[in-house]
Amino acid sequence: MRNFLPFCLAVALYGGVSGSAALAADNMGEQSSVAQPELVHEPLSIRSGNGTHQFSIEVAKTPKEQEIGEMFRTNIPADRGMLFVWPYPQQSDMWMKNTLSSLDIVFIGSDHRIQSIVEDTVPESLAHVSSHGPVIATLELRGGETARLGISVGDTVSVPSLDKRKS
Repeated sequence: MRNFLPFCLAVALYGGVSGSAALAADNMGEQSSVAQPELVHEPLSIRSGNGTHQFSIEVAKTPKEQEIGEMFRTNIPADRGMLFVWPYPQQSDMWMKNTLSSLDIVFIGSDHRIQSIVEDTVPESLAHVSSHGPVIATLELRGGETARLGISVGDTVSVPSLDKRKS
């Protein structure tokens, strides 16, 4: 999954392409065909009207990790997912290119509440999946999990990466 806006903004914010942003830029023209190794995991909980749901999520921190996301993975376990934390509240536009499994994409607002959910995305689709407004993070879960667990807009997300995030 790629989120073009954060990459472009990262380049603008840091005054050019350098470090890991340079790596991502260099590789954007090269098409990877393998899943990235598992990233660092953190516990994430979502408090909803019917209880608290626990996940072990990977955190995509660098532009390259965010660019690849869950591409080429053939199985997303029910209690797993991937979190993309943005440097400041911003529009988040994702897509499913090279993503082989359906995902629920959960957009998290600055109050740590779920702002919107796009359920059961279409694998390998090039259609943009949008937050429709500024968010501080985007969470990907296995397709159908939010409906199965009763997770909805307004539920509260707790994860160390959001707690450490600068306001």
